[in-house]
Amino acid sequence: MENKETKKIPRLLKISLGLVVGAALGYGYYYFIGCNGGTCPITSNPWNSTISGMILGAIWTIK
Repeated sequence: MENKETKKIPRLLKISLGLVVGAALGYGYYYFIGCNGGTCPITSNPWNSTISGMILGAIWTIK
């Protein structure tokens, strides 16, 4: 049984929001913290960092 809060925001919109927020946080992590040497497999490339953030954002929003 769903409660009133989950009915207000459709599931697809919630997952999309998680993807966008995750992508922004992933890119922010690359930009502000990422390594410059190229030895870090995720944070040395903005694409890898952004996609990893999107995956984590989707996982956090899926119940």
